Amino acid sequence: MVVRPETRRARVLRRDASEAERVLWRALRELTLPVKVRRQHPIGRYVADFAIPADTLAIELDGGQHAGTVEADAVRTKEMTAHGYRVNRFWNHEVLGNLEGVLQTIVSELGESPTSP
Repeated sequence: MVVRPETRRARVLRRDASEAERVLWRALRELTLPVKVRRQHPIGRYVADFAIPADTLAIELDGGQHAGTVEADAVRTKEMTAHGYRVNRFWNHEVLGNLEGVLQTIVSELGESPTSP
């Protein structure tokens, strides 16, 4: 069986998850959402930290290294949007310091689409 390069990369990223990614993944699994949440999910050329394909929602966590890569993050977001995804970005310190707020934001995005009133 041939494994796509994006899938191989996603497997490595899942294995080497940051602390914020591990904390958010555990919390999302405990929420018992009505939709499937995937972590390190390939979308186009990129791999989203978390994705909810049923609601076309991508969740990206940004650490300190992202402060200097605003343009690269914008390109990444633009490509994910071109694939039909809405992208929510959170800083790692938000996840670690305000997990409930992050979860509330994610849950409020579920079921919303650009055409929702």
